[in-house]
Amino acid sequence: MLNRRNMLRTMAAGVGAACTSSLLPQHLLASPTSRTTPKRVIFFMQNQGFDPKTCIPEGMSSSSSLAKAKLPEPIKALEPYKERLHIINGLHGMHTSPSHSAFFGALGGYRGSDGVPPSASTIDYELSKVLPKTLLPHLCIGMDSIENMTTKPTIATLSASGAGQPIFMHSNPNHLYQMLYGGISTGDIRLQHEAKSNMLNQIEKLAAAKGQSLPTADRQRYNQYVRGFENVNGLRDRLDTVSDHLRKFAPKVDERYTKPEFETDWHDVLLDLGISALTSGITNTLTIGSGRGEIFGAWKGLGIEQQGHNLGHMEQPDNPIWIKIRQYNSRMLVRIMEALESVPEGSGTMMDNTVIVYTSNNADKQHTNGANWPVMLLGNFDGTLKTGCFTQLNHKRPINALYTSLLRAAGQNVDRFNMNDKLARKYDTETGPLKEIMT
Repeated sequence: MLNRRNMLRTMAAGVGAACTSSLLPQHLLASPTSRTTPKRVIFFMQNQGFDPKTCIPEGMSSSSSLAKAKLPEPIKALEPYKERLHIINGLHGMHTSPSHSAFFGALGGYRGSDGVPPSASTIDYELSKVLPKTLLPHLCIGMDSIENMTTKPTIATLSASGAGQPIFMHSNPNHLYQMLYGGISTGDIRLQHEAKSNMLNQIEKLAAAKGQSLPTADRQRYNQYVRGFENVNGLRDRLDTVSDHLRKFAPKVDERYTKPEFETDWHDVLLDLGISALTSGITNTLTIGSGRGEIFGAWKGLGIEQQGHNLGHMEQPDNPIWIKIRQYNSRMLVRIMEALESVPEGSGTMMDNTVIVYTSNNADKQHTNGANWPVMLLGNFDGTLKTGCFTQLNHKRPINALYTSLLRAAGQNVDRFNMNDKLARKYDTETGPLKEIMT
């Protein structure tokens, strides 16, 4: 029985990576005809730090408009989108102990460390609960070296649905494509989808039956894995009911999936899948982990031979390696915005109701104390957030205050996120959202 439990634990983590929250009984897709504005949020977390000099226009030291500013070379791809951009400098995360990475603490606003489970939910999950409901409330994708993405196709380091409840991110685009679009595919993809579906149905039945003989404590843990299989099978069934709709959005499978020359081929198609999940309405919350929240990562497709921890020991400003990585990130951000702008929604487009949060799980650099945590926002989230400007915060506000602001923008009346009064007295000089970014 122990071996069976271990097997189910491994498989549930793999196939249920995006399904830790319970799926809704309705067939739900984000729709412009909904009475509630179908807002969406994307978190893009680049590891190894985000040096403010790589994003703040030269000579800009105080809060001001970006209209006449020239963006630095690493983010120059965002120049045509300055009116949608808000650069924020001066937040901190000293309470998260970011050093090599704050891991779950980067999105949770609490102390995090390698191998330490989350102590509470993270902001991406909390937003997925309060935004208009979709078939898959929250999707996480992770980008790394080919070796790491192949040997560990799912990993949990950034997102969580609660204390001790990590949310896994997908790193193998073939697995993710099968999960989202296997039911509308043909050929080998369809055959693999059907074989896996039959297997998972049988495992769910077997697991449910065998778990009843376990001691109470073990049965509770075992039932979590059973529910994981139920959620995966339920998602597959619900996606099948909207197959005609999904065909309009499913990316084309090419050799980048099956025969990638570089890891960036997989990075690109993972992004395609994430974008398609947004534009099709499958999800309204996407978390992208470039480097997967750890100290690794590779970008050989950009002509960068160095990888992993060594990249974190390099100064980022004026560094050709980091310029390439940040430019690649920026082009990804543009791809997301262009895709969302192409889909009508209400009186505008999907991008009008979206915010993209770009930052790092390492604050400003590797081996940091988190005293400065730069952030870029793209999009005004249905008019709730200011854009087209740079904000320099000169008083002590934690990243939790940014997350409080996002919850306020999503319609939640909260004054703090994951920070009690005792911590706030030490790490926050104010209460409530960042007034500098709210409209």
